[in-house]
Amino acid sequence: MKRVASWLAAVGVLAGASTSVSALDWAGWRGPQRDGICREEGLLSQWPEGGPRLVWKASGLGRGYSSVAVVGERIYTMGQRGKNPRRVFVIALRRSDGRELWAREIPGTHHPNSTPTVDGDRVYAIGATGELVCLQASDGRLLWSKNFGKDFGGKMMSGWGYSESPLIDGDKLICTPGGTDALVVALDKRTGATIWKGRAPGEAGSRGRDGAGYASVVISHGAGVRQYIQLVGRGLVSYAADDGRLLWHYNRIANGTANIPTPIVDGDLVFCSTGYGTGAALLRLRPDGNDGVRADEVYFLNAKTLQNHHGGMVKVGPYIYCGHGHNKGFPICVEMATGRIVWGPERGPGSGSAAVLYADGHLYFRYENGVMALIRATPEGYRLDGRFQLATLNGKSWPHPVIADRKLYVRDQNDLLCYDLAAR
Repeated sequence: MKRVASWLAAVGVLAGASTSVSALDWAGWRGPQRDGICREEGLLSQWPEGGPRLVWKASGLGRGYSSVAVVGERIYTMGQRGKNPRRVFVIALRRSDGRELWAREIPGTHHPNSTPTVDGDRVYAIGATGELVCLQASDGRLLWSKNFGKDFGGKMMSGWGYSESPLIDGDKLICTPGGTDALVVALDKRTGATIWKGRAPGEAGSRGRDGAGYASVVISHGAGVRQYIQLVGRGLVSYAADDGRLLWHYNRIANGTANIPTPIVDGDLVFCSTGYGTGAALLRLRPDGNDGVRADEVYFLNAKTLQNHHGGMVKVGPYIYCGHGHNKGFPICVEMATGRIVWGPERGPGSGSAAVLYADGHLYFRYENGVMALIRATPEGYRLDGRFQLATLNGKSWPHPVIADRKLYVRDQNDLLCYDLAAR
C-alpha cells in the first residue's frame, strides 16, 4: 500500500491537482487519473460461488446513472427522488455502513448521470440539465453554482442530458457546457468565476452534432503542451490549459446520436472509440509551430473491428481492454500502438454494455443485466476467474463500478451495494 500511496502523490504533482486523497480513496470519475485503473493490491484473484461478501446495501438514493466518489469517511453520489415533483439531490453517505449523512437539492428534475468530483473540502457536481454546483463536503452547503445554458449558451448534442464529471486541475475547474463560444470552459474552483472559454471549432466536420457529448475531460501533455482533451458532439477537441486556445480537433470518431467513452491518453497518443456503428481511432500529437499541436491519425478501426458503446476502456501495459459492440460488452484485447486485435471479441458471461474497471491483474466487467465478471487482464487470452449476479437489479445496470480500500461499490438506481474484495 505504501507503493500505491507514493504513486498517488506523484500523480497529484504531475496533474497539478490539489485534492488531498489517500491511496484508499476514489475522488471522482474513473479514479485519480480518469483511466479506470485502481492500483490497490491484495484483492480476490477468484470469486467464491455467489460472489464476494456483501458488506452492506444502502437504499433511498433515487433514480440515476451516477457512479460514486469515495473520499475519507464519505461516499458521494447523485439521485432523483420523488415523482410529482421530481427533485434532484447530491447525496453524501457514511462510508462504513452507507447511512445518509446529508442530501442537497439542486435545480432540475431529470435523473442525473454524472459522478461528483471531490477536491479537499468541496464537492462539485453537474445535473443533467446543466446545473453545476460547488458544495461544502461536510454538510452539503451550497457555495456557488452556474447554469450551462444561461451562463454559457450551452447545449447537448442529443437528449439524454449532461453526463460529464467536472475536472479539477490545480485552481481550475474544467467542464463542457457545449456552447459555440464556450464549448469547454475553465472556472476558478473557489468562486466559479470564468478564467477562459474555449470556442467550438469553426470547421468541425460533417460527422456528429454541435454541443457537448457524454464524456469527461482528461489531461494530456502530448507534443509537450499541457492540454484538455474532450469528446464532444463533433468528435475530439483539445484546448491549451493556460489560455483555452483550440489546439486541434478530430471529427471522424463522431456519430450523431451519442459520443460517450472518455478518451485514453498516453504520452503523445490519444485513443478513442464510440458506438452507433462508428469505430475507434488512435491519434499521435505532434508540435505545430511555436506553441501549436496537430493530431495525426495513426489508424482507424471500423465498427465491426472495435466499437465501445458506453462502458469505457482501460489501458493496461501496451493493451486496451473493453467491451466491444454496440450495446454489447464482448470482452476484447487490442494492442494500442498497432490496433491489432490480440484476442476476442468473446461472448462473456453477461449481456448488454459493460462498464469496465481494472484492479490487481483483473478486469471488472459490470454488465447491463446485473452480472459482474472477473476477467484476467492478460494478452495471452480470455480467462474468466469469477462471476456473480448483483444483489439488486433495478433497471439497466450501467453505472461504473468503483474499488476503494478493497471494497467494490456498485450503484444500482435507488441502491448502493458494497462488497468485500480483500483476499483472505
